[in-house]
Amino acid sequence: MNRILSAPLSLRGRMGLAAGVAVALAVLAVAVGAYAGTRSQLRGQIDDQLNTQLHAIPQLNAGEGGGGGGLGGGPSGGLGGAPRGGPGGAVPPGGSGSQFGAGAPGDCDRGLGFDFGRRPFGGQIAVVQAVGRSGRRCTAQGATAQLPVDTTTKRIAAAGSGRHLTDMTVGGAGGAGGAGGTHIRVLSAGIPGGGAVEIALPLTQVDHALSSQLLLLAVIAAAGIALAAVLGILVARTALAPVARFTRSTESIAAAPDVSRRLEVQGDDELARLAITFNHTLDELERSVEAQRNLVADASHELRTPISTLRANLQLLRDEQRLSPEDRAALREDMIEELDELTGLVADVVELARGSKPSGEAGDVQLDAIVASLVDRTRRRAPGLTVTVDCAPTLIRGEPERIARAVANLLDNARKWSPEGGTVEVAVRDAVVSVRDRGPGFHEEDLPFVFDRFHRARDARSKPGSGLGLAIVRQAAEAHGGFARASNAPGGGALLEVSFGPAISVAERDESEPVTLPASRGS
Repeated sequence: MNRILSAPLSLRGRMGLAAGVAVALAVLAVAVGAYAGTRSQLRGQIDDQLNTQLHAIPQLNAGEGGGGGGLGGGPSGGLGGAPRGGPGGAVPPGGSGSQFGAGAPGDCDRGLGFDFGRRPFGGQIAVVQAVGRSGRRCTAQGATAQLPVDTTTKRIAAAGSGRHLTDMTVGGAGGAGGAGGTHIRVLSAGIPGGGAVEIALPLTQVDHALSSQLLLLAVIAAAGIALAAVLGILVARTALAPVARFTRSTESIAAAPDVSRRLEVQGDDELARLAITFNHTLDELERSVEAQRNLVADASHELRTPISTLRANLQLLRDEQRLSPEDRAALREDMIEELDELTGLVADVVELARGSKPSGEAGDVQLDAIVASLVDRTRRRAPGLTVTVDCAPTLIRGEPERIARAVANLLDNARKWSPEGGTVEVAVRDAVVSVRDRGPGFHEEDLPFVFDRFHRARDARSKPGSGLGLAIVRQAAEAHGGFARASNAPGGGALLEVSFGPAISVAERDESEPVTLPASRGS
């Protein structure tokens, strides 16, 4: 079970999950925003009604205007001021007929002509309550409702200034805040000179409206989340349908390898670009497979001649007693030459099979030293040739054995085509090795194919060789990020130029890296 739960989701599953989560979050955000907006609007209306009720108290307004008796009237102002009526605090004629009940001495111990009336909680009529400077309630005579006086209201009453809005629950079991009470909104306002007024409105209808909306939004959100999950699956399936077709096509090619098949490209979107890239990969693969097939076919063809010659010579050796000593010596010499040619051909085929990919660890290579060493070997092998050298000190990064093999093939090619007593010019300039001979040069139709495998010009078919030497040169150059060029030199002869990558400057060289030279190849 844990393995199933921890299994990674497929691409379709991840896309469906992402789309579903995005839509679900959007639905939840809209629902929360709608609920918050409605709540703010409804409670704002209650707050506006409380402010309207506060400004509608005539005594409070008269006191604020500096007139006669009100909560702010009296010579000293406030609820604790001098009596407005006669001795003993009698209600003056024309009073409202109600007065504050018992309170703290000097605070609510007198009657004030201020009628709050009987205003029970539960309706939309505001309930008004006065609070003395000491924080004691001064409820009107006959009033049936009392509002709790919290710490903030007491502080406002003591200061006689400020306003405060809060929520309370009153009238429930166990007193204010008990279970089953009425949820109210209370505005506390200070009275200049001391004391405060509390005005309350019930939030019953607001709470009912918000509860109904919350239930409706919850249903809508649940339906939206379910719809988001379904839409996510549909979106993922639709979006990945071209990918599924692409996958099936590539799987069919992989199941029955046919490098000649190509994917159908439709449109110019990302999948079309991917199909084009895959087709280009198949093109390269087809060329590689074709090159390998040609290499095997050409190698088998080239190997057939020396093997056939060796077979014939071995058959003659079975009757060597019938041969003269001179014929036997010539036959043995011919077999040795054929074996050398066969060995060289096999080595060349193995070298070409390596491809252009580097096969060894690269290091700092002194190119001019390699060229000078191989020129000395050429002079020993062809004493009748004049080989001139003009090599500037050049340091490159590469595989010394592979570079030496390529340079040796260049020199062997020049030695093979140079006439007796001719001159071969070798130079190293700007990390480019150039070898010029004084032979017949290249035919124009052969120039594009000089570095191809097993390519041999008409004049070369009578000479020893397999046609792989220059192909190895180009492959080594490309493996080092360089190039190989062939041309006819001005004044006659062939000119071959090969680069094994850029030269390394003294500043770029790592001093800890030793300069490597290839192992001696013998004379």
